[in-house]
Amino acid sequence: MGTKATLLLLLAVLCYGLASTAAHHHHHGEEEEGGGGGGGDWRGEGEEMEDRHHRGEKAFLLRDWKRVVHTDAGEMRVLRSFRSQRSAERSTRIGFINMEPSTLFIPQYTDSGLVLFVRKGEARLGTIYRNEPVERSLRKGDVYRIPAGSAFYLVNTGESRKLRVICSIEIDTSEEDLPTRNFQSFFLGGGPNPASILTGFDPETLATAFNVSSGEVQEILSREIEGPIVHMSDSRRPSAWSKFMELDEQDRLRHLRKAVREYGDEDEDEDEDEQIEWSWRKLLESVLGRRRRPESRDEWGHRHAPDSCNLYDRSPDFRNDYGWSVALDEYDYKPLRHSGIGIYLVNLSPGSMMAPHVNPTATEYGIVLSGSGTIQIGYPNGSSAMNARVREGDVFWIPRNRPQFLAGRNSVLRAMGGPELARSFGVSDKRLAELLRAQRESVILPSPEAAAGGPDQGFDGGDLVADF
Repeated sequence: MGTKATLLLLLAVLCYGLASTAAHHHHHGEEEEGGGGGGGDWRGEGEEMEDRHHRGEKAFLLRDWKRVVHTDAGEMRVLRSFRSQRSAERSTRIGFINMEPSTLFIPQYTDSGLVLFVRKGEARLGTIYRNEPVERSLRKGDVYRIPAGSAFYLVNTGESRKLRVICSIEIDTSEEDLPTRNFQSFFLGGGPNPASILTGFDPETLATAFNVSSGEVQEILSREIEGPIVHMSDSRRPSAWSKFMELDEQDRLRHLRKAVREYGDEDEDEDEDEQIEWSWRKLLESVLGRRRRPESRDEWGHRHAPDSCNLYDRSPDFRNDYGWSVALDEYDYKPLRHSGIGIYLVNLSPGSMMAPHVNPTATEYGIVLSGSGTIQIGYPNGSSAMNARVREGDVFWIPRNRPQFLAGRNSVLRAMGGPELARSFGVSDKRLAELLRAQRESVILPSPEAAAGGPDQGFDGGDLVADF
């Protein structure tokens, strides 16, 4: 790549517990809104994607996305995942939320759990935790999980900077009657656009429920026409959401709590692994925001809402002269315990590479945060599945695997060694040992040029790739 090459930053989402797939392909849905990946807008408007149609790229580069929210204040895109011949208990989608400065993603809840990673900007997240409203400030590198059915809103607090958020969307497909369920938002506020969940009831019913007149109900449900993502300050006319955000924190949270006021006993302490039966009572509890999850406890044993965890603040789990990596899982961040995912951040210096590895227990979704590089994937039969260039905004997936490095100082081949392995390659023990011991580095390996003359310098403006 040369000394002028930028670093590569990769975010990877590791999805554990997915059913294994004997065969898989990329699914192209009925709605095509563009040829780019979910993060294609990072590359600039109007820039065309490279015309690459290799079979491997079609299978492993995810470029079939759907715009689920779009206003002049922002948008949300969701990438369609591969469809396998075998169903999985949990399906993971990757989404991208892009918000203009001083905008609000209005209060809502979703039927899927969300794990948010703040790529750029700063935000304020309001949600309900054990019947109590809370707000959390989020910044670049923060990870935060929102369980399915939890009401929340998201504010871009930057007055001049856009907000970029990457989402891992946990879609539970274990219900027999919901085998192909898609990600769905339910807006607490709204009216004509977006439709509030309240509009499904007639005005008289709502008037009785809220103890107000039918006219007041009609007035509230007919005013919002800006869409799910709105500007908080609009000189053209006052916005209901602008007024909402002008309230102090406690008043905002009190209003959010009223919108999802719960019924019944609040002392339930049931385990999160328990499946929620689709009775009318529990359906209403879900709609109204009931939390059926165990709460974290601080060091004194008090229950509290979880904080975010910042990837960039963590010390690398691995580092050498050619890059570093940091991982986040349920042991580091307890809210991930029931999500079935881990997050992996990799920084590669110019010319370096991650050692070839396989992983039989987790499916990986990788998002290129910045930089460019090459991704190679091999089939179990030894043939090449993909050999493609990737750059900022690209998303790819790798069938389930567990980090078993095949090259480098700590590789499984080097650990096994011996005459049996040499025999399988048809070479002598000595020749195999020479081959396996030639690489002195592990995990992140240098290019031939770097190995001969030392690592490239120039970490300024370095780029990263991240894995879910």
